[in-house]
Amino acid sequence: MPSMYQPPVNGTKALVDGHTRVYYDGYWIKYYEAPPDSFEARRQLIQALTRRLFNHVEHGINIPGARLKEAREAYEAETDTERKRVNGAMLAGALFNRAADIFHSLVDLQTAGVEIGSDHTLMRECGHCLIEALELGKMVRHRGGDEGIDELWGEPFKAFSMPIEVFYSSRYLKIAMTMHDIDRIAGVMKDTFADSRQILDIAPRIDELAETAKRKCEILRTDPAVFDVWPAYVVASERLCNLEPILPSTHDACDIREAVEGTRLLREGTDLVSFIVRARVPMPKSMREFIDRCQQFRRAYIEPKLTALGGPSQTSST
Repeated sequence: MPSMYQPPVNGTKALVDGHTRVYYDGYWIKYYEAPPDSFEARRQLIQALTRRLFNHVEHGINIPGARLKEAREAYEAETDTERKRVNGAMLAGALFNRAADIFHSLVDLQTAGVEIGSDHTLMRECGHCLIEALELGKMVRHRGGDEGIDELWGEPFKAFSMPIEVFYSSRYLKIAMTMHDIDRIAGVMKDTFADSRQILDIAPRIDELAETAKRKCEILRTDPAVFDVWPAYVVASERLCNLEPILPSTHDACDIREAVEGTRLLREGTDLVSFIVRARVPMPKSMREFIDRCQQFRRAYIEPKLTALGGPSQTSST
């Protein structure tokens, strides 16, 4: 008989374990009331998004908005493809900061009693800067690798152009997607080492990492719970990274390579979860590449030993 269960509609709120949570795509996420919409609230939000953005992208692109003209001239003059990418990232940073500068000034004007409408020249200029920064943001790389995180460049434009309550709703959906990817990475890691004779009893540690990572992903830094959530996540990460392989009493070069590659894979997976958690956005390219490395490791080291022993070869559920 088919199940009659129907999942809640996205946006459904409920009291779960004493906290108000909101449901999105399979996850009950800790809910925070959106602040009343105002120019000042938007300014504070854009300031927070600015700090968050530059905290996660490659160094050297946080160019002040006052240097926008220089950044644009350098980008347009550069002919080397690789260097032009970096110049494009720097121009994106300058555009982003120029938009933030304009918006801050608009808030000051409004505070002084000047009426600022959506068709104001500076409002349009702010929007144009954010749109161009969003386009050039595709050239920007994450600080931990070569993947761009376009979502972070799009968030300030959303905060600028849509009601704050709608912006918050879009963030919950993104957090749900991030949690899904954390669960997927955890599942792949468990599948990869399920039959390992060197890295044992790893599933509980991976589960602990995934659960604490999802908790970290959902809370604001200003939440008092951060003093419980952050230490739990750090300890879970360390427990996984510090796991020592157990080499057979009689081992060969292949066993040593398996131990080295296996521990490296665990560290890479833990680092990837960390990047995703701190940015609170999915990193699909990095995740695909990590899953590929897990599959290669299993094919190279785990499955041949299973075959030699006559046991079944587990297929990784990627």
